[in-house]
Order: sequence, then structure tokens, then C-alpha cells
Amino acid sequence: MSAADTDKTPPATDHPAVALLYADLAPSLRRIVASNVAAPSTVVEDACQVAWSRMLTQRAEIRAGAELGWLVTTATRVMLRTLHARRREVSYEAEAEAGELWRCVDPRQRAELRSELSERLGELRALTPRQRRMLYLQGIGYDYAEIAARTGDSKRTVQRQLLRGRRRLRQAA
Repeated sequence: MSAADTDKTPPATDHPAVALLYADLAPSLRRIVASNVAAPSTVVEDACQVAWSRMLTQRAEIRAGAELGWLVTTATRVMLRTLHARRREVSYEAEAEAGELWRCVDPRQRAELRSELSERLGELRALTPRQRRMLYLQGIGYDYAEIAARTGDSKRTVQRQLLRGRRRLRQAA
């Protein structure tokens, strides 16, 4: 399907049919999607609305009677992509304020370590944002499995990114 095909709006006669489907299926859709993946209600609602809007443009391709299944699949995929993207974005400042980043550091060494980390973070400009996040998380005590869970990557990807990041830092020094 080309980009021009996705920009087409369905005939006006399809909109009343979708409106009737919405009235019938929206509560079930929200409930099913919310039970598929643990996520905040705003993410569930946004994913459901994206699925409904996609239905408007792809209505002709959906079999009659299969609408709920199509909507659930579409909304669940949208929600998983959204959650995956959110996991990859690590806010160091928010986590530091919450104290989560420093949970594995001896309280007597925190001030000294924070100062050292601030200096070293300046040296990390040579790295990609992904490598920076992973090196930072490793630097404060997370192991490969914890970093992988935090970023949504595999342990092997974490190993490779950390290796490349360290190599790049050595070359920059």
C-alpha cells in the first residue's frame, strides 16, 4: 500500500457504520487492550483512539465481524511501541531526584561519586545517546540484565553497545 492510498478517506457512507461500531465495541476494546498489556490508562486510551482512526482509513480491508479483533491487535501493537519507546528514554535527572539511580551506592560516597560522574558525563559527548545511557546505567551499578530491562534491549545488545562505547571513549581520550 502506497502513502497515497493511506491518505484517502473512506466514503462518507462508512463513517456511520464506524460510529455504530464505536458505540458497540469501544468499552470492550479498552478493557481487552488494558488486560493485554499493563500500561497507564492514558496510553491505553491513546492506543485505542489510534486504532479507531486507522480503521477509518482501512475499513475496506477489514472483514465484517472481525473488527474487534483487528482493533485489539492494532491498539495493542501501538501501545507496545509506545511503551517500548518510553522505556528507551531514560531521564537521569528525574531518576536521580527520586533516588533510584543511587540505590546501589554507599551513602558516604554519593557526593564524591556524583561530582566525578558529572565530570565524566562531559566526556561522553563523543558517544551516541544510546551508548551514553547504557554506560551511565552501568556506571551507577546496573548489570547487563538490569540495563537490558531498563532500555528494552537484549543483554547481547547491551554488551555490544557498552563495548563500542568504551572503545569510542578510549579513542577520544
